[in-house]
Amino acid sequence: MNAVAPAVSLEGDDQEITTATTRLTTNHQHAANGHTAVNVANGHSAITVVSDDEQSPSSEGNPVTHALTNAYCDSVEKLPQVIEVSGRSRDGGPGSVMLGGKVWFVKDGCGVTCAVFTYLLVLYAEFVVMGVILFPSNSLVYSIINAVIFNFFAFLAVASHVKAMLTDPGAVPKGNATKEYIEGLGLKPGQVVYKCSKCSSITPERAHHCSVCRRCIRKMDHHCPWVNNCVGEGNQKFFVLFTMYIAIISLHALIMAGIKFFGCMDSQWEAECSRFSPPATIIMMIFLVFEGLLFAIFTAVMCGTQLHGICNDETGIEQLKKESPSWEKKGKWMSIKAVFGHDFSLAWFSPFNQPDINSGKSPPYLYHV
Repeated sequence: MNAVAPAVSLEGDDQEITTATTRLTTNHQHAANGHTAVNVANGHSAITVVSDDEQSPSSEGNPVTHALTNAYCDSVEKLPQVIEVSGRSRDGGPGSVMLGGKVWFVKDGCGVTCAVFTYLLVLYAEFVVMGVILFPSNSLVYSIINAVIFNFFAFLAVASHVKAMLTDPGAVPKGNATKEYIEGLGLKPGQVVYKCSKCSSITPERAHHCSVCRRCIRKMDHHCPWVNNCVGEGNQKFFVLFTMYIAIISLHALIMAGIKFFGCMDSQWEAECSRFSPPATIIMMIFLVFEGLLFAIFTAVMCGTQLHGICNDETGIEQLKKESPSWEKKGKWMSIKAVFGHDFSLAWFSPFNQPDINSGKSPPYLYHV
């Protein structure tokens, strides 16, 4: 039995709407590859609008990630909506608030909890490194140099996290699957476009629907609760920087903790070793080492996975599906530029530089929505 596709902008399943140039019909529907289609006829040729019911992963799709996050996240009441704070509403749909400026924020209890927990972990590492490991110290120069290095990368890590969390990952305008909108896309006769039945959006190729954000996201890689956002076309650079800088400060903290511990052992825990008692110092350093090991490995793997996918011009979802690509893959250098936005420069490593997502793409999409 053929499934019935959601009407694009019609009042009846068999109603025809005719304009001077375009005729939209729904009396010819078919099911193919799990999708249903609606034909948009232009003269004697047709543009097919396909309803895509695919669901995208809402986390990294990684057993380690699930073990770290899903047990708690499943117990938190989730009311996922998106607040878009911008000068003008792109879609005006429910769950969006426009107040001026340009900020994207996902109202998800699990994601907000993970994001706050991330900041608390960074603050704990900051406290132990500065208050236990580096000061007091027998070498003031050593302490100052390492304090500057650690705080510099910690600041970049937090800034990258904030940018990854508050940047629109590439959301497609909601509810734009109307006859008038489709006519305005300038589609070629016979071209296939996809309609999401969950958010009523006409989505470009390589876009997927996120069940947490409740939006279709361009080049969606995954939804990460640690940054309380999808990782997609608009914010993948910031997510890569976040994982890289967390891995750097974790490794740096581990090295400093090891030097401090063996130094205190050699000095028999003299007064200059720590302002805290030896047991308290050891306990705090043990927690720091555990945190450093866990997140150094976790974020290094995530960063490497992201870079591997970028170089292969594949998202995490596309890698999991293991399907032949329907798009023309770019070379490694062009794919990297497509994420970081321009020719190589120090701006690649700055969370304050918004990349031009069209760099390295020609053209970026078959059609814009």
